[in-house]
Amino acid sequence: MKKRVLSVLLVLSMCFALFEGCVERKPELSIVEDNYRNYYEIFVGSFYDSDGDGMGDLNGVTRKLDYIQEMGFNGIWLMPIMPSPTYHKYDVTDYMDVDPAYGTVDDFKTLMEECHKRDIRLIIDMVMNHSSSSHPWFTEACTYLRNLPEGQEADESECPYVGYYHFSQEKVDSTYYAVRGTNWWYEGSFWSEMPDLNLNNAALREEFQQIADFWLDLGVDGFRMDAAMHYEENDIAGNNQDLNWIYNYCKEQNPDFYMVSEVWANEQTIADYYGSGTPSMFNFDAGSAEGKIIQAARSGKVTSLVQAMLTYQEDFSKENPEYIDAPFLTNHDMGRVANALMSDEDKLKMAAGLLMMMNGSPFVYYGEEIGMKSAGTKDENKRIPMFWSATDSTGMTDGPQGMDAGIESSLPPLDEQMKDETSLLNYYKRALRLRNENPEIARGTVQAIDSLCVGSMAAITKSYNGSTIGIIYNIGEEETTFSLDQTELSGMKIQGYLTLNNEKVVLSDDELIMPARSICIVKSVKK
Repeated sequence: MKKRVLSVLLVLSMCFALFEGCVERKPELSIVEDNYRNYYEIFVGSFYDSDGDGMGDLNGVTRKLDYIQEMGFNGIWLMPIMPSPTYHKYDVTDYMDVDPAYGTVDDFKTLMEECHKRDIRLIIDMVMNHSSSSHPWFTEACTYLRNLPEGQEADESECPYVGYYHFSQEKVDSTYYAVRGTNWWYEGSFWSEMPDLNLNNAALREEFQQIADFWLDLGVDGFRMDAAMHYEENDIAGNNQDLNWIYNYCKEQNPDFYMVSEVWANEQTIADYYGSGTPSMFNFDAGSAEGKIIQAARSGKVTSLVQAMLTYQEDFSKENPEYIDAPFLTNHDMGRVANALMSDEDKLKMAAGLLMMMNGSPFVYYGEEIGMKSAGTKDENKRIPMFWSATDSTGMTDGPQGMDAGIESSLPPLDEQMKDETSLLNYYKRALRLRNENPEIARGTVQAIDSLCVGSMAAITKSYNGSTIGIIYNIGEEETTFSLDQTELSGMKIQGYLTLNNEKVVLSDDELIMPARSICIVKSVKK
């Protein structure tokens, strides 16, 4: 009897081993603890409402951290959360507080703690180019100027705040506005209610160092620097000095501090700003409706994107060898990617796949993962409520005041997409998983395999820390066979892939068969 039982167990174990060999296993996660992250951009007011008042809040973000983590994001960028008279909050009235509409400083502390429990790093918008016209610095400076005898020069020893802004006794150009009740003018390059700050002022710099201390003490992992190329118009060298100053100050407080700056400009100008010695600039050449990534997804041609990757690597690294690219599809100032690609789900998946194969830290704007739309040019219409469900209003926000009604997505809401293995949402999840399995994707040195780069097809290698992977693209509408023989990819094995509807990618004897609009990662397998 004992022998029979042992024989049965032996047969069962052999069968189980055979079964295991047939099952496609997921590679293990290989997440490096550094400042390369997968970032999720959140407009708090439209994200998730925790208390039923129609306004998204910090506690709402905390409630959705498990969702963010499960998707594969390990970084969050919060758009401005400081007190402000506007819905967008890019005009700050108090740099060391939380806007009451979003919650309290204690709510923010809770959010930070919960992020760090999940190894999610959180960065916040830092608006140093301008303040609100309602900020006490500005109102006190204007009051001082109104009481100043006509013709008398302003004296910073009497009112230090007059040095915080660009005041003039003449209208310099069309960006200058009158100080009511005086003969003085002030610069407001974006809007009359956003007076430009003078970062050359030593006292103002000390203020911003104290502001940085406040947020770093709360646990913030970094800043997104708004409007960095406008600190001083047409002065890259001066702006680079400002970025370098605040970055190095924050690094002294936290060696792991991260900073990404908004330089909405062409590729060469972005490269020039890496001369600041700061880690990241948003890659506006790759992002936006006419950027390289969406263009490739729209046209089905990938070779120009591969060439752009090589250009970024060469130009950015010349200025800062330690740079971390910050690619994206769209952001809060742009029409959404679903608009740019006419809500074509296949093309939206392709754009997501291309983004997730880019070097650096990709940024995903909330709702992109479910194909949310925007409308027109009004900013409020680009920041509509996160579409959690069509049947359950829990957590749904009212959206910004002034937002147009009736902006509806062509794709299902999040709760429905979660149940569909072939949804855009689950495509994003798989793509993020591949990034988290393969650290070479974010950090690797890129080389093109020229013989495999033709039109809708391309192949590259990425090498990092002694390991090399290959990434093969077929973004055309037809199944394609690649011969890896006599290339750097010969003998490699499939590490993972992205296909539109979970079709298989097959590799046999160096012949790789890829379905339409698919991406495959190959790697040498250690024996």
